[in-house]
Amino acid sequence: MNEHDLIAIDLERRFGGLARLYGVAGAARIRTAHVIVVGLGGVGSWAAEALARSGVARLTLIDLDHIAESNINRQIHALDTTLGQSKVQAMRERIAHINPACRVDCIEEFVDAENWPELVSFDLQANGSNTAFIDACDQVKAKTALAAWALKNKVSFISVGAAGGKRLAHQVDIEDLSAVTHDPLLAQIRSRLRKGYEAARTGKMNVMCVFSREPITKPLVALGASELSSHIAGNESLSAPLSAQSDGSLNCHGYGSVVTITSTFGMCAAGWVLNKIAG
Repeated sequence: MNEHDLIAIDLERRFGGLARLYGVAGAARIRTAHVIVVGLGGVGSWAAEALARSGVARLTLIDLDHIAESNINRQIHALDTTLGQSKVQAMRERIAHINPACRVDCIEEFVDAENWPELVSFDLQANGSNTAFIDACDQVKAKTALAAWALKNKVSFISVGAAGGKRLAHQVDIEDLSAVTHDPLLAQIRSRLRKGYEAARTGKMNVMCVFSREPITKPLVALGASELSSHIAGNESLSAPLSAQSDGSLNCHGYGSVVTITSTFGMCAAGWVLNKIAG
């Protein structure tokens, strides 16, 4: 038995369950799919993990950041052994142990309005419905550029909203951008698309989004371990004026974050993509 046969048997054992869920044809489409994930943080890393564990043929991972200790609370590739490593490379090494047949292309760049889509090279006509995009970055201009490009090219695309300041995983949902609520980040994208990119002002905008209907929890004061213990013992409030709590950003760096939310966002995005590709 040659190496190719061994890999084929191994892949069938690992990913054969998808055919019972999506059907033989649907699972086959997933096994030939190419998914581009922009942003490998608390959301994108979980989305990439889910896609790898579903047997996709190719993943393109885009992020310029490196793994820091502060990432350990919510990012699947953040471990003691990966601190300081680039996020895309750490994810590629992880995927090699999950789906060795998956082609993983790493692009160490931040996406912006100027460099997209030149960062990636692929033939949309050739790949068609087997290509999909997950926007898991947290910069307004980049997210707007990605969504505008996806609308223009009519590709399978899903954008993920802000996970910071959310606690309740069961409040996470997927809707067209026109129907998204409780998400200031996606609200900005909606406004910019309508003003600068001639997106539909009424009705569906044809940009699918992962978001949470939960109101945002304002950040609490950052305390050291001894201070926190003292406050808890005295039953003291840990809240503070918003100006003292946050850097004003809409991402997890400004607000508090928890893995139950970021992973749910990532899994929802990956699940939507898998369903879309399977047909």
